[in-house]
Amino acid sequence: PDENLCCSEYFHQVYDVPYENLACIGGPSHAEEVAMERLSYLTIGCEDEIKARAFADVISSNYIKTKTSTDVIGIEYSSVLKNVYAIASGICSGLKYGDNFQAVLISNAMQEMQRFLVTIRPMLNRSIIDSAYLGDQLVTGYSNFSRNRTFGTMIGKGYNVKSAQMEMEMIAEGYFGTKCMKEINRHLHVNMPILDAVYNILYERISPQIEIKLLTDSFR
Repeated sequence: PDENLCCSEYFHQVYDVPYENLACIGGPSHAEEVAMERLSYLTIGCEDEIKARAFADVISSNYIKTKTSTDVIGIEYSSVLKNVYAIASGICSGLKYGDNFQAVLISNAMQEMQRFLVTIRPMLNRSIIDSAYLGDQLVTGYSNFSRNRTFGTMIGKGYNVKSAQMEMEMIAEGYFGTKCMKEINRHLHVNMPILDAVYNILYERISPQIEIKLLTDSFR
């Protein structure tokens, strides 16, 4: 996080590891459900398709299904953004917005994610509705297992950041991801109103009611 780089970018730039030797795992997958051996689907990202398939075969089981992708950067950045959007979803839940609005929020979040990914690395074969993107976003934004949604809900209910972090037993990584993505986007200038709103709430201490109301006025 201190470098504002994804893992593959960090290992490539700092340790000169070739991108084709780096892989990532994309969701949707809560560790709690994997531990209970509930059916889960994972996407293995690697620029070398043969290595991706070999890795996928190693972790496949009767309750873990796998597919492969060459979009390592896209999967990594979407896994950061999904936590930001899950915090937004939680904040809206804490503010008593209903399921109708949550659906519109996630729809706009996916459009925002796509704008960012197209800017950071255009790919013709990337589909934002694939499970590594939309699926991972849905499970992170809606599940009771989601640390980031829980954190956001507490913020929406009136907790400040420090008190919410102290009460939670686990780290909501989206808190740190929000700052990283905001700093990255300062150089890219992608239109990301949801990211901006979450950043303003968490780091600028602007009222959640004010920021979310601004979002409701901008959504269609």
